[in-house]
Amino acid sequence: MKVKTSITLDKEILNAVNEQAAQYGSRSEFLEIAARRFLAEHAKEERDRRDLDIINRKADRINREAEDVLDYQEAL
Repeated sequence: MKVKTSITLDKEILNAVNEQAAQYGSRSEFLEIAARRFLAEHAKEERDRRDLDIINRKADRINREAEDVLDYQEAL
């Protein structure tokens, strides 16, 4: 469901949006696509941060397991 809203933008940003809007059908469509992309990227960055936090918390155990596996490897 679309909801009509009003926003305030810097004139330079509005000019840039207007230049691109024709390719997307309307200024509203362009801004909606831009917002969706931004939100998706933000969500991905948040997932990546959480994943990195998990890896860092478990790094010592993961490294010990890797060293243990390497102990079983035969020299070539």
